[in-house]
Amino acid sequence: MFIEPNISGIKRGYIEVICGSMFSGKTEELIRRLKRAKIANLQVEIFKPTIDTRYDEMNIVSHDETSIPSTPVENSQTILLMASHVDVVGIDEAQFFDDQLPDVCDQLALKGIRVIVAGLDMDYLKRPFGQMPNLLARADFITKLHAICVQCGDIANFSYRRSAANNDAQILLGEKDIYEPRCRKCYHS
Repeated sequence: MFIEPNISGIKRGYIEVICGSMFSGKTEELIRRLKRAKIANLQVEIFKPTIDTRYDEMNIVSHDETSIPSTPVENSQTILLMASHVDVVGIDEAQFFDDQLPDVCDQLALKGIRVIVAGLDMDYLKRPFGQMPNLLARADFITKLHAICVQCGDIANFSYRRSAANNDAQILLGEKDIYEPRCRKCYHS
């Protein structure tokens, strides 16, 4: 991603979206970008939805156990209140947030804040998930990551819910015990 140098002295904000299937490295990439911002001595605030308690109630944790401290929040308006005087805002598991998240991200970007959002672009039925389509439409930069299909080894775009889950709710927190990454062909076989 190339960003023009800011020679005007005006702080410019923008929205970056990291998306993909489960196990594609979205959270790992979010953490990498946020750690680099901290190395640059930028003020960083990191948020995740309170519903995400899989690895840790407070920290954002990737599947490879890389972590970074975060603030769990009930709704996206809280992010707006808590992040008004920072340089960078990180948001993980964006698909679980309310419908105000795209507007919150817009407002932060208009204040000159770099907003980095990570989330699943599709649910286990290959349907657009939560507010991710709206965030993708408003993003200045989009990174789509791919996992590896556990069936054939090709690139995987889809989060396949194993039949062992026996639950058809759109939101079902789980890991490799419930979900696996699959390519298009293996998803349908």
